[in-house]
Amino acid sequence: MGKTSDAVFEGVSIASAAARLAVRNHILVETIAHDAQFEAEVVAAYARETLIALAEEQEAAADLARRQRKTAWGKFSDPDSTHDYRDRDTRNLRKRDKQYRAVAQELRNRAADSEAVGELVEQARDAAWGDVEANLQRRLHVEGMRSDTDPEYETMRGARMQALRLVDLPRLAAHRRRLSAGETLQAAELERE
Repeated sequence: MGKTSDAVFEGVSIASAAARLAVRNHILVETIAHDAQFEAEVVAAYARETLIALAEEQEAAADLARRQRKTAWGKFSDPDSTHDYRDRDTRNLRKRDKQYRAVAQELRNRAADSEAVGELVEQARDAAWGDVEANLQRRLHVEGMRSDTDPEYETMRGARMQALRLVDLPRLAAHRRRLSAGETLQAAELERE
């Protein structure tokens, strides 16, 4: 593999990871926050849109590299900043343009390939399930912890008691006041009727 193909491979890998993360987050939000059923076809449509959006980002980056190359052409003075390109940078900018476009094309190819989209959805679904499973495991471990099985129980007891006094009890008291105020308001409304 040459340097361009390595850069394209790396760009596609990074974009694929970003797509997987976006689809995973979409699955979590829809199924947990919005209480929707997981429907592979709906998620596949979102995955396609995500891949196309990432391809468009790559194309925009390619367009920028092309504009920068045209601006740099024929400039031989010293640059004023990191992104103030000169004629000597045109070869590198041409290579970037080509790499960005190749990554964009590969992402568009994947968006058009139902098998690739299905694989992306499956990977994202597995990742989402892994997050839910890990969260449940943590909660079950913490909530199921008993003092005789926790080696740090005595060490952390003071901190837990302080948190109870400074956070939990004031929060509970505020909650009780809100409930009491709500009950008083309801009683007043009933009396007016």
